[in-house]
Amino acid sequence: MKHIAKLVVRSYECDSYGHVNNAVYLNYLEYGRMEFLHAVRFDYNGIVAAGYYLYVTHVDIHYKASAFLDDELFIEVYPSKMKAVSGTFRQTIRKADGTVCAEADVTWACVTTAGRPAKLPAEFMVEGLQPDASA
Repeated sequence: MKHIAKLVVRSYECDSYGHVNNAVYLNYLEYGRMEFLHAVRFDYNGIVAAGYYLYVTHVDIHYKASAFLDDELFIEVYPSKMKAVSGTFRQTIRKADGTVCAEADVTWACVTTAGRPAKLPAEFMVEGLQPDASA
């Protein structure tokens, strides 16, 4: 499943050069992933209550073009890889005109509250979380 979240660049996200600070893109990616999880009805609060966390373990990001104040951005998210205790989301941040600002592969892992890797419990393996063979 592919999901697209929308946001508008706010003034406090821009640096002294007038464009979005590179670290802010990590927040945009997080926002996009959480919107994706909401869209597939993943019970994030439920998994935490069950004693598990989803940690980001690796981010591979490529910056392509700058975004500026009031730019409308679209964060595309889809699962590209799923393993026993981890997965990867492929994400692209685009401007309204289609210009790609950033592309990222974000790897996550399921862990216990003690920080030990754990298989994602079956009740949280919702439709849409697995990679689509056509994506």
